[in-house]
Amino acid sequence: MIFFINAQMPEKKSGIEHAQLKRLKLFNKMHREARIVLRDWSPETHRLTALAGIDDEHVISMFDYYQQAMHVENKIVTPPDLDLGVENLKFSSDFDHQRYLAETIDGQLVARINVDIKDDHVLSTELFDGFGNLYRVDHYDSRGFISLSQWYTPDNQIGTEEWKTPEGRVAIEAFTRKNAQGEMKQSAWKLTTQAGKVYQFDTIEELTKHFFDDLNNDFWSETQPNIYILDRDHLGDWALLNMEKPAYRVIHLHNSHATDAQNPMHSTLNQHYEFALKSMDRYDAFISATKKQTQDVRARFQPKTHLFTIPVGIVPEQLLNSKRVAVKERQFGKIVAFARIAWEKHLDDLVRAVALVHQVVPEVTLDLYGYADGSNNYEARRLVEEVIEANQLEDVVKLKGYTTDIDKVENNAMMFGLTSRMEGFNLAVMEGIAHGLISFSYDVNYGPNEIVEDGVNGKVVPYGDYEALAQAMIKVLKDPQLAQKYSTGAYDSAERYSDENVWHAWEELLQDAENCWPDKLKAMPEYRGEVRK
Repeated sequence: MIFFINAQMPEKKSGIEHAQLKRLKLFNKMHREARIVLRDWSPETHRLTALAGIDDEHVISMFDYYQQAMHVENKIVTPPDLDLGVENLKFSSDFDHQRYLAETIDGQLVARINVDIKDDHVLSTELFDGFGNLYRVDHYDSRGFISLSQWYTPDNQIGTEEWKTPEGRVAIEAFTRKNAQGEMKQSAWKLTTQAGKVYQFDTIEELTKHFFDDLNNDFWSETQPNIYILDRDHLGDWALLNMEKPAYRVIHLHNSHATDAQNPMHSTLNQHYEFALKSMDRYDAFISATKKQTQDVRARFQPKTHLFTIPVGIVPEQLLNSKRVAVKERQFGKIVAFARIAWEKHLDDLVRAVALVHQVVPEVTLDLYGYADGSNNYEARRLVEEVIEANQLEDVVKLKGYTTDIDKVENNAMMFGLTSRMEGFNLAVMEGIAHGLISFSYDVNYGPNEIVEDGVNGKVVPYGDYEALAQAMIKVLKDPQLAQKYSTGAYDSAERYSDENVWHAWEELLQDAENCWPDKLKAMPEYRGEVRK
């Protein structure tokens, strides 16, 4: 079995989630068994995975696994269905806060019931004791059962958390205590199996390691290894290294391995990858999405472990074979960007470039698609808005928010802009060229300076030079033949990311896993004739 490990599958997805979904679809098409593994708990897990097109057979949540909730029939629980342990309750609506209040006939508050206003199904209940103190909050899984109960301390802090089976048995507990500084911190985890066996762990990392071991045993085969591909390192880099039985363990680099992507050989390591990079040769493989990053990782670390270059993006056959839209049929001067409005995307530079283009080509417009990062009180969005205001571009640059209607937007636009400080691949620019968009990018590591082929499907300008970016755009806007040449080049270059080409790259890693498996088996104590303690 092949496991793609992530935290969750949120409604607003990052590039990692989009990459996993494309990868799972590819593996299903090629008839290779794979599962998306989610380490973190959410009451919305199955609603969100279904929304993303993943059926329950292809997702394993660590909490669901131990809660015996992998496959649960959906049901709707509304306030009248609740048994709050008190008779003759009266319910009153508090729609301003999307909840109901449950009170005794003499007005004592028993519970606040938080609901989804669309259909009144219960999201959580806040329970109060006879003195009016909050003592427990029950969180309902989207499928209609209490999944998590949080017990509160007298000073209104979460003391103990219990994750339950649909039948109400406590499967996982997390205990919180005050540390030496008086801060409430998780101090232990407890797992109780269906058979009644109890395990205790100091950290969630130890619980994660136990979970990986259980998955390894469930899908164990002596003919081929289970393959663990860790897409977010902090979720299990240590856990992978400490598994009881062998498996093929892979770290996927989704971003620059160095904090300064333009100085990958000497700048400090990206903290998300630091542990894994310093332990490289204990893993079986590392994946980079671009040839350049693979080369840089090899040059800096000189690892013995195997390095693979596998694009995280895949352009589906349907898109590759769809009707091409000529430049003259598109909205002249329409630039789009699909990216989170975040520090690393540096979109204020793209707006500065558009301001210069607008002085020469007044028809130019820019639409920014993506949700705003809330860091530092939405600093990145505020910087973008300041540049818009300073250059009086309110009618030129629009913040469109998050969208899934990419085909319609990109078949109408003419150009794609990218001014990131760092990247790991950039699915958005790959999708842009697949729609025939002419791309303009800084020479930034990693991804854009490979996906955008200078003089073929767009222009790559020196890193940080938004004036050069503007001039490149102006040149294309003033030359219809050049614009069509680049658009045709974009469509043609997207073939690099076809199912077939990306699958060939994956086949190399899968073959490597099979090749090394006999030696891994021989290293096991059972195969050496040793008795395991």
